[in-house]
Amino acid sequence: MTGKKDITIYDLARVLSLSPATVSRGLKDHPAINIKTRKRIMDAAKEMGYRSNSFASNLRMQKTHTIGIIVHELKSQFISSVLAGIEKITTEASYDLIIGHSSETYRKETSNAHNLFHKRVDGLIASLAFDTKDMDHFDPFVQKGIPMVFFDRVEDFPYGTRVIIDNVKAGYEATAHLAAQGCRRIVHITANLGRNVYAGRLKGYQQALADYGLTFDPDLLMVNDLSEAAAIRAARQVLNMTPRPDGVFATNDFFAAVFLQTLKEGGLRVPEDIAIVGFNNEAISRIIQPKLTTINYPGEEVGEQAARSLLDQLAGLSSARTTDTIIIRSELIIRESSLHRKV
Repeated sequence: MTGKKDITIYDLARVLSLSPATVSRGLKDHPAINIKTRKRIMDAAKEMGYRSNSFASNLRMQKTHTIGIIVHELKSQFISSVLAGIEKITTEASYDLIIGHSSETYRKETSNAHNLFHKRVDGLIASLAFDTKDMDHFDPFVQKGIPMVFFDRVEDFPYGTRVIIDNVKAGYEATAHLAAQGCRRIVHITANLGRNVYAGRLKGYQQALADYGLTFDPDLLMVNDLSEAAAIRAARQVLNMTPRPDGVFATNDFFAAVFLQTLKEGGLRVPEDIAIVGFNNEAISRIIQPKLTTINYPGEEVGEQAARSLLDQLAGLSSARTTDTIIIRSELIIRESSLHRKV
């Protein structure tokens, strides 16, 4: 079935016996058109179902007032909070968002970048997938001078602002806290070490071990996909270790919560037998028993800073440099799951 034809300003002009130019100005509430005529135009537009073609207007100005976003995960509370921060800032500036979801794959991330480029987004905010191999799919944005901001998972790239936390510092604080509680065999559970976030946290873990006189043992490093199934497998592996670890630093709260529950089901006491620290300060860290010590990663602030940086670049502000790295403050939040105290 064929849809009804869109109402144009020429249709309104014909019905109102006005010139198209007058109708156009009236729809924009232009003061050159008297109030009564403006009201007639607005009333007729509403009655006839007129919709302004802002897309065509924006294209004429070489702007779409849309910002593209690529995220690697939609179920994550951290990503949801980042999106909330972005949306808060961009809505105030009258920008719309188009969100692409890479599902943790380089292939889909590349497709997202291609689609957003051809949708003519004014700028791009992105966090990289687990297996992103290179940054070639962002080259069209560079060539067109379209500003980009990367957050959380980033790469060294000669174009684009980065919004991150100090992952080395965060990894150090999590591990040092466990060591200060008397833990001597500390497992580190993380993900793809090719990604900056996990590589940085591992480096902090290793530095803290060294500072507390503990030797890095590769057998106590577990690298997986941080899924629920991987958490159960990791917990069972720890249960079967001899000697058994007395501390765990996991780089994701949901993973840590599933891991903790599986250990409890296996007969271990947390924190008496094994102390646990997670990462992100997600809601589950305050619900699981015992409550989970974690690193607070303020996602909404990350989103706000990413959006402000992009909007500053779009506005051409001299203070907005396209290769900045913005460091957001993280902090260790101590709860019951890590209060081990064997010392």
